[in-house]
Amino acid sequence: MPDRMSNPTTADNRAARQPLVFGGIPEAEGWALAPITPRDRVHFRADQELPLDEFRSELPDGVSVSYDQGDGLYRVDGACGTAAVLADWVKAWCAGAGVTTIGLRAETDVRRRAPRDLPPAFLADLCRHYGPVSLKRLQRNMSTIRLHLPDPDDLGQQVYEWVLKAVAQYDETKSVPFGAFLATQLSKWVHDLGRNAHGRTAADTEHKQQKAIAAFMAEHQRRPSEKELAAYMGQSVATLRRNSQTVATLNGLRNLQSLDGAPDATEILLPDSCEAPDEIMGEAEQTLLSHALTAACAPDPGARRDQRAGQPNVLGWATWYLTTWGGQTKTQLSADLNTSVRNMNVYADRVEKALKDRLAELAD
Repeated sequence: MPDRMSNPTTADNRAARQPLVFGGIPEAEGWALAPITPRDRVHFRADQELPLDEFRSELPDGVSVSYDQGDGLYRVDGACGTAAVLADWVKAWCAGAGVTTIGLRAETDVRRRAPRDLPPAFLADLCRHYGPVSLKRLQRNMSTIRLHLPDPDDLGQQVYEWVLKAVAQYDETKSVPFGAFLATQLSKWVHDLGRNAHGRTAADTEHKQQKAIAAFMAEHQRRPSEKELAAYMGQSVATLRRNSQTVATLNGLRNLQSLDGAPDATEILLPDSCEAPDEIMGEAEQTLLSHALTAACAPDPGARRDQRAGQPNVLGWATWYLTTWGGQTKTQLSADLNTSVRNMNVYADRVEKALKDRLAELAD
C-alpha cells in the first residue's frame, strides 16, 4: 500500500527541477570552474582596422584585447585600477600608428569571464541547450529580427553569438539562473540590431520618443501635443523638433519605394538647357543625383519583405548623403551615429553597386 504522505505530482515537480547537466558537469558547478572576475576595460572604435597581431605584441603584461568585428569595437582589458593608464596607452599607440580613435571610453570594475575558460564539453552542451531555447524566446521579436537577419543561417549564428555573450557576462553570484539572465538580455540585443543598421543615435531617439508617446497616451488617453511631449521628455521644444526630424527621416526611409515602382505613370520634366539659366540646371542635376541615390537605397521591389534587399538601406543612404552633400567625413559621421566606419562601409557598398546602374541610366 503506498505511503499516504507521498505525492506523485510533487515528486514529478522535484524531478523536473533537477539541475541541468552539461558535459557531465552540473550547471552550477560548471560556472564555479570559471568564475566571473573583475577587470578594467577600455572600449574604442577606430577609423581603420588595427593590425591586431602587432597591437597585441606591444600590449603591457597582463593586458588583453578583443575585437568585435561586426560592431567594429575594440576592448582592452587589464587589472583593476589601470583604466586611466590603459586609456592613455591606447591613445598614444594609435596616434603613433596614424590611427584615429572614436568614442574611446575607460570603464572600471567590469565583471566578465572568457567562455574559453569553461570546460569545452560543458560549453558545447550549454550552447546546444540554450540555442533552441533562445530561438523560441525570440519568436515575439522575429518581425524585427528578419529586417536585419533574413537568412535563417545568419539568425542561427547570431543566436549562438548571443549565448556566448551572455556566458561572458553572467554573474553566478547574483542568484539568478542563467536562463533567466539570457532571456532578459536577448530583447536588448535585438534592439542593438537596429542601432547597427540605422545608427545608435537615430534608433535610440526613435525608441525614446515612442516610449514617451505611449506612456503619455496611457496616462491621458490621447496623443500629446508637441509642447506636452517636450515637457514629458524633459526637453526643449527646439530639441524635440530636431529629434522629431531625425525620427521622421528614419521612418520615411524605411517606407521608401523604388522610383521604378510606376515608371510609365510619372515623368520628371526638366527645363530645356538652352533656355534655362545655369543655376536651374545645376539644381536639376543635383535633384537627379539625389533621386538616383534615394532609388539606390530603396527596397528592391523584386525581393521578399523578409530579405535584406527588401528593406530600405537607411545607414547606406545617410553615409552617402551626409558625406557627399552634408560636408561630413565618415569619421565624423561614425561618431555622430555611434557606429563603426566599417559598418557604415558595408551598407555604403550596397548603395554604390545600385547607384552605378542608376547613374549609367542618367548618362544615357
